[in-house]
Amino acid sequence: MSTYDIAIVGGGLVGLATAYHLSGSELRILVLEKEAAVALHQSGRNSGVIHAGVYYRPGSQKARLSRTGKAALEAFCEAEGISFTRSGKVVVAVTEDEIPRLRQLEARARANGVELEAVGPEQLREIEPHAAGVAALWVKETGVVDFATIAARLAERLAERGVEIRTNTQVTGGRESASAVDLETTYGPVRAGVLVGCAGLWADRLARLFGLDPGVQLVPFRGEYAALRSEASHLVRGLIYPVPDPSFPFLGVHLTRTVTGVVEAGPSAALAFAREGYTWSTLRPSELAESLAYRGFRQLARRHWRMGLG
Repeated sequence: MSTYDIAIVGGGLVGLATAYHLSGSELRILVLEKEAAVALHQSGRNSGVIHAGVYYRPGSQKARLSRTGKAALEAFCEAEGISFTRSGKVVVAVTEDEIPRLRQLEARARANGVELEAVGPEQLREIEPHAAGVAALWVKETGVVDFATIAARLAERLAERGVEIRTNTQVTGGRESASAVDLETTYGPVRAGVLVGCAGLWADRLARLFGLDPGVQLVPFRGEYAALRSEASHLVRGLIYPVPDPSFPFLGVHLTRTVTGVVEAGPSAALAFAREGYTWSTLRPSELAESLAYRGFRQLARRHWRMGLG
């Protein structure tokens, strides 16, 4: 049996960053990743936005972690020579009835310490000449990065620090004792003093493997994007967001200029038919049935069935 001080399950950004902050000491650290490489799921499949903390309730963990995490991420990129941009984003109210919500968002962002400016239609056109609205927030410090590149660099630094990353290794079971955690994996048995779960969409399943009840179940939603044609990419300079509808649990379709210059429109919010269902044709009946049977999902569906059908 292999023995470590800390075993981290999940080789995405959270797992790798956790290992990075714990490394550099005498601790023996192991990262277990079920795929052939790191960051193949949520960490490598996103719009790349470095959020400034506009949307989160002041004083909440999300607000605090968004602010401190953004600063730490940008510092890491600067130290490692990883390209990122502070292109800024506009949150645009397109009708008068959206202005009160925009003002509430502004107050929340300012309480979180976000640098932003309330602008009118003329200033909006100066920032984003092809965006039209009655009012907007100009969030100067929002940026974009390639998170898969960050994950790959973290993995390199971990290897240099003696952290072992085992890919193609899935946790299949385990138990906790008074002094250690024993894991059963497809690579073989592992014993660790501490187990840290960073398993993304499988976090609830991992908890239950060790007899814990997380109190929630993860239901997968897939965000789909369309790319503007190259001859149209000049229409968007940075990021253009709508005013979010507080009655719906998504931020809405927005336009994002990525670090490569491609402009993406999206995401949608479609129920995935599998936990790793990145296409409409990916269907795992048992996982879909699990989602549909979950009371939390049924409550969400009843509340938003019109929006869901759309």
